[in-house]
Amino acid sequence: MTDHQFIAVIDVGKTNAKLALVDADTLDEVAVRTRPNTVLPGPPWPHFDLEGHCAFFLEALTEFGQTHVITGISITTHGAAVVLLDKDGALAAPMLDYEHTGPDDRAAEYDAIRPEFSQTGSPRLPMGLNVGAQLDWQFTVDPTLRDRTAHILTYPQYWAWRLTGVMATEVTSLGCHTDLWNPYAGDFSSLIDTLGISGKLPAAQKSGSIAGQLADDIATQTGLSSDIPVAFGIHDSNASLYPHVIGQDRAFSVVSTGTWVIAMAVGGAKVTLDPARDTLINVNALGAAVPSARFMGGRSFEEIRGTSTAKPNAQDRMRLIADGVMLLPSVVQGSGPYPDRMHSWTEEPKTDGARMLGLSYYLALMTDTCLNLIGATGQTIIEGPFARNADYLDMLAAIRPDGVRASAASTGTSAGSALLLLDDAPYRSPPKVTCPSNAAGLQAYASAWRDHVNQG
Repeated sequence: MTDHQFIAVIDVGKTNAKLALVDADTLDEVAVRTRPNTVLPGPPWPHFDLEGHCAFFLEALTEFGQTHVITGISITTHGAAVVLLDKDGALAAPMLDYEHTGPDDRAAEYDAIRPEFSQTGSPRLPMGLNVGAQLDWQFTVDPTLRDRTAHILTYPQYWAWRLTGVMATEVTSLGCHTDLWNPYAGDFSSLIDTLGISGKLPAAQKSGSIAGQLADDIATQTGLSSDIPVAFGIHDSNASLYPHVIGQDRAFSVVSTGTWVIAMAVGGAKVTLDPARDTLINVNALGAAVPSARFMGGRSFEEIRGTSTAKPNAQDRMRLIADGVMLLPSVVQGSGPYPDRMHSWTEEPKTDGARMLGLSYYLALMTDTCLNLIGATGQTIIEGPFARNADYLDMLAAIRPDGVRASAASTGTSAGSALLLLDDAPYRSPPKVTCPSNAAGLQAYASAWRDHVNQG
């Protein structure tokens, strides 16, 4: 056992759930345990395995606590997610998977009651990507559910409640295209009254506020000290943003990559956001509005890659640019800057390596599109798995004039979440990406890609 201090971070992404142990001095992940975030079938609808996750988190906390001094627990999860509880704290209904298409059945009815983009900064999205649409549909499908629901918790705060017994909502999760939050007023939107859920959502907290200490039964089960503080937690993309928000005072952007690629601009140019292109207002950990844009980059990568393990070689790089072989939007429809387009290749790649290269360039150019839509200026910081994709980084470094930095961490979400519990951790700017030697060729490729897209 060491006296060194560590923060345990519950991190639930759309694809995987994990517990990460973060060094309090370096913010490095020193241990990670993961499990798939498998969607379970109904009835009554596709839902997440909350009890399975809970058992997994407690087992991993027990394991980590046997070899490390855990001094705090923080939480981060994907957005577009709430948990409905009854008066006794049991699930009033299973937690709906936001990719279920059920809410689309009431699209017209929901459109008639949802607040305007000008009030919420939340674009109209398909399926259950607007939490308000989830609730409207669930209350219609199950007419008894509204009355059975006593508490509606945003997702990170559900886990805080499981650990401490304290209920809350939180600003970054409410500000993630839920339709339930007015980021300009810093308060719930008019939809709360329209849906008849006023009083069911606990007060909105700041991400770093302390929910409380570890509940006695959890402490006993895991062997951890009952005086460990638990933060209320944060939406995962905002966890990636948080270290940079508190660490620098000039314009910059952060691109959080994973199943979703989410671009967030701080201090950028003033632009008019277009909700039809999946731009939106996120809310950062300090409660401030952040212009954002997104697309399903990780999902696009998996769909195009399939089972391939190929890597591009020098000939692939030379020929792809020379021949102008490009992947055009949009691999995943229904979201992103080109939500209604079906992807296509300008011509079929000649090798699997070339296909993977074209895919990386596509992801970079979609990222650049998102950054331009939100007026991003200053350096662009890439967080998450795409920060390890050299071809993706080369394209961005060639076309983003203010430079690109790439975080070496496996994910920025765990470090940002841990930082919520640390007052004096130093800011470490990620390493700068060197502009590639073939920048001119990449810039010409990017310009041709934009021309193809604009003609589409």
